[in-house]
Amino acid sequence: MFNTAGPVVTPVIHVLDVAQTSQNIDIAVDAGVAGVFLINHDFAVEPFLPIVRTIREQYPDLWLGLNFLAVTGEHAFPVLGELQKEGCRIDAYWADDACIDEHAEAKDQTQAITIQKVRETSGWDGFYLGGTCFKKQREVSPEHYGSSASLATRFMDAVCTSGYATGLEAETDKIDVFRNHIGEHVLALASGISPENALTYSDVDCFMVATGINLKGDFYNIDRNRLAKLLAITQQIGEARNRGTQ
Repeated sequence: MFNTAGPVVTPVIHVLDVAQTSQNIDIAVDAGVAGVFLINHDFAVEPFLPIVRTIREQYPDLWLGLNFLAVTGEHAFPVLGELQKEGCRIDAYWADDACIDEHAEAKDQTQAITIQKVRETSGWDGFYLGGTCFKKQREVSPEHYGSSASLATRFMDAVCTSGYATGLEAETDKIDVFRNHIGEHVLALASGISPENALTYSDVDCFMVATGINLKGDFYNIDRNRLAKLLAITQQIGEARNRGTQ
């Protein structure tokens, strides 16, 4: 999608208002990121949508993803479909919870199947990243990581996992299990990524990062120097992949 050998970096902006969002997008775009995600961490979806519409008007060519905090695709996809009808293109949706049941077979994934059907009828044709064994959801035993990851590939474009909580690194063993069970399917990581540890996650395809590239002690604003360092490391990973030395 992005024609890059290394992990794609998509900064996650915790939105406050249009001005703060635009400022952070400008920093990200200047750094050369592939795209950004916006998340309504501090308020509901309804007041978030006018900000989203304004940002799309300001940045018509930006690859733009959204996360409606704690909203599954079942409820998000119809909203995205309406935005698309209005001419407000949303390129990707990241759901915290893709509703994968590690104790059920693929044919019995009731919630995930419902989400899939809603997506198909919503009119939205973007890229779907689904949280699997994800932070702040019900705890999944490590023995079920592999089966959960494998099941997830049937229902989403990218399987997205995380560490235990926001800003905490994912266990490398967990990432190894996910990669081994999803094969060439897209693997995204959405917590704990930083310039200091990114090389550890060289098997990941997409780094969805906020606190790891933000100003120290600041939940809302990107540190352009830390972002530049992270992008340099992903380029290094890409070069190693091209040489076959990863």
